[in-house]
This record gives sequence, structure tokens and C-alpha cells, in this order.
Amino acid sequence: MRRIARVASSLPLIVIVALGLRLGYVWQYQQPRTRQALSTIPFLLEPGNIAYALASGKGFSSPFRAETGPTAWMTPVYPLLIAGCFRLFGIYSFGSYVAAVLLNCVFSTLVCVPLFLAGRRIRGEAVASVAAWLWAVFPNAIKFTVSIWDVSLSALLVAAIVWATLRMAEGRSAAGWIAYGLLWGFAAMTNATLVALVPFFLGWLAYRTRDLARPAVALCAALLCCAPWTVRNYEVFHAFVPLRSVMGLQLWMGNNERTQGRWAGPLHPIDNAADRARYIELGETAYMEEKKQEAMQFILANPAREIDLIWSRFVAFWSGGSQHPLDDLMSRHSLAFGGILLFNLLAAIAALGGVVVLVREDVPTAFPVILFPIIYPLAAYLTLASARYRLPVDPVVLLLAAVALKKSGGLHGGGPRRRKRCLT
Repeated sequence: MRRIARVASSLPLIVIVALGLRLGYVWQYQQPRTRQALSTIPFLLEPGNIAYALASGKGFSSPFRAETGPTAWMTPVYPLLIAGCFRLFGIYSFGSYVAAVLLNCVFSTLVCVPLFLAGRRIRGEAVASVAAWLWAVFPNAIKFTVSIWDVSLSALLVAAIVWATLRMAEGRSAAGWIAYGLLWGFAAMTNATLVALVPFFLGWLAYRTRDLARPAVALCAALLCCAPWTVRNYEVFHAFVPLRSVMGLQLWMGNNERTQGRWAGPLHPIDNAADRARYIELGETAYMEEKKQEAMQFILANPAREIDLIWSRFVAFWSGGSQHPLDDLMSRHSLAFGGILLFNLLAAIAALGGVVVLVREDVPTAFPVILFPIIYPLAAYLTLASARYRLPVDPVVLLLAAVALKKSGGLHGGGPRRRKRCLT
């Protein structure tokens, strides 16, 4: 039994299974669809549209299926990756689709590695292997490999940041702190929402290491990563847009007379011709400011409705996309839908249990793990919530779920119950 347990907790085995599940899903997904459809439809949202503009020599521009000029709709890393696929395998080609989803499969699979290493430092080998296994079989992590969005890469960066933060808490060389700052900078250039965690993580590291200088070095490295993009935005828009411009629209789509609390797709300018015309007329920054003002007026004028919307988005975020998860579980949806919904709900509940365990046992390195699911979703509560928005934080959610399973007696091994020091 010990030998079986040792094999089952092997990180290479977990990685192989995770990759196999993702490749299997990609193969199954493309079977009933034509190559022509896969060559175009997945790329017709903002990342693919910007990538098309880049690959066509028009620069970082045009987030809709029309030439609308320069944009800071999203940070540049993922559109540049898709543009690279277009340049190598052809614009709107089946080869580009295959390359893009294979990249997502690799990113999603690699999450297992920093997640395992972070789990081992927090609570030992058993928690580490279960957290990695949970991610390997996590339905949303598998499903979103076919989606041309940055979420798989963002999940990898979140897991890497948590692991790297735990390492930096032990004190590292100046080169290590620079590398840590560059990791944060690359993450910001991939998913701007992650920036909300930077002051908390660097503040905690300053407290843990009793050193302000080295976290400051990391912060400077992160800022230097973002500086060229911010300068570009200022030159293009003649306004200070440090990372991305889209917050005003996001806020409005989640807070207006017609929103339903989760998604208001027909209102989005990518589908709504009138709103797209308004975007073109005003320009991106003025359009976003107008939307922000409209959203703020709605929020201030409808406080009771706003509370209801925030609650709906909270539920949708943690259920993996359903505003009424219990009703949906009892309805006649497909077995696959019910399984995915149940997995999301149980993972969220178990993660809450993991937070309680780490707080009650006063685990000194628990702060970064606990903080992510508290801070990261705040933007979704205020704007829009979906399974795609949750996926980047799901590695941490599953790590906390593994901690709860360990405490409940479902796992054995991995060190003493009360762990006051990081594991090496």
C-alpha cells in the first residue's frame, strides 16, 4: 500500500495524467466541429481580434471584428501569443487553433508543478499531491483549454506566484528578488486583475523577512516590466492608462438597468452595433469614462438592487457560473453540467474549510494562500462573474480544499499536524 501511495503521489504521474485528460478533451471537442469553424469562431472575441490586428501589421488594436484603432482593452501577453500562432501557422487557420489550444493545455498542465511545490511547503507531501490531483481532474481547468482566453496561463502564473512567495519568505539573494518582481510584472502583463494582490504579498514578505529593501527591489522590477506598456498607452491615448482601459465597460455591464447579475452579452460592443458605434465615436478612453459614470450613477441610485447584484455575482463566482446552483442541480440539466457544478461548489466549500484550518492552527506561511481567494474575486463581485473569471484562482482554491481533506482525516502523511516552518 505504501508503494501504491508513493506512486500515486508522484508529480510526474500527475502531470502525465493532467496532460492526457486535457489532450483527450481537446480531441473530443473538435470531433463534431468542422475545421473551418475551429479556424475562425474561437478567435472572434477580443484576444483573437487583437491578435488578428497584430498579425496583420496593424498593431495592438481593434478588439472587435472591425478596425477601431489602438486599444488597451487587455494587457498584451496573451494576444501576442495568439498573434505568434497566426504568424507561424496562418491567420484563422486550423493549425493556429491547434497551436493555441496546445499552448493552453501545456499552461494548464504545468499548474500542477508549482501547486504541488506550494502545497508541500504549506502542509506536506500528502496535501501537495492531492492538490495537484484535484487540479489535474478539475473540470473547468480541462474545459477552458479550448477557450482562446488567458485563463490557463493566468492560473499557471497564480500557482507560480504563490510558490515563489513562499520561497521568498525564507530570504533570497538580490537576483531572486528581481526574478520574483519580474514574475509579478509578467503576470500583470497577462492578467491585470492580479495587480490587486501585489501590495499585500510584498507587504507580507517585508514583514516576514524584516526587510523593506528587497521587496522594494521586487516592486521596482515589476514596475519596469509594466513601464513600456504604460508609456505606449500614454502616447496612444494621451491619458494615463497603466495597464488596461476596460474597467469602465466592465463596471457598466454589471451595473445597469438591463443587467441580470452575471452577464449582459447583448450589451457588449462586440455584439451591439449601437454601442460599438459609440465606442468609435468617442474613442476608447472617453467611452470607458462615460460607461464608468453611468455605472456609478446606477449604483448610487439603486443601493438595494446593487446589493442583490453583488450577492448574485458572489454566488455565480463560487458556483462556477450559476446564479442559482441548488435549483440547477435539481433541474434536468445534463449529467456533465451537474458534475461540473457540484465539483465547483464542493471545492469552494472545502476551500473555506481549508482557510479555517490554516487560521486555527496558526500556520505562519498561510497568508498568501488565504489572501488570494479573498482579494482576487472582488472585481468580479463588482462587475461580472463567470467560471472563466474564477479559473485563475482555482489552483489556490484546490490547495485549500486539499488542506481541509487532510484535516478531516481523509489523507495521511505529510508531516506533523501543527507546522510552524516552511517545508523545503
